[in-house]
Amino acid sequence: MTPLQEIAPIADVSVQVIAELDRRAMPIREILMLDVGSVIVMQRSAGEHIDIYVETTLIGYGEIVIIENTIGFRITDFKIEE
Repeated sequence: MTPLQEIAPIADVSVQVIAELDRRAMPIREILMLDVGSVIVMQRSAGEHIDIYVETTLIGYGEIVIIENTIGFRITDFKIEE
């Protein structure tokens, strides 16, 4: 039996996937000045490595990619627990 066949009964369960692109601390005064269309400059750019979480568990790593006008991420490695 393949791994996909083994998990078939739970294969359609939704989980939250988080790609942590960057973090930034901002003073409250700057946050209060944000409006629709505001841009927050981050330190990372396309091609940089990111952490990928399922719920709160780190499961792997990826890199930021830009395809046309859309930002996404490519999975480059999975974290293997020993």
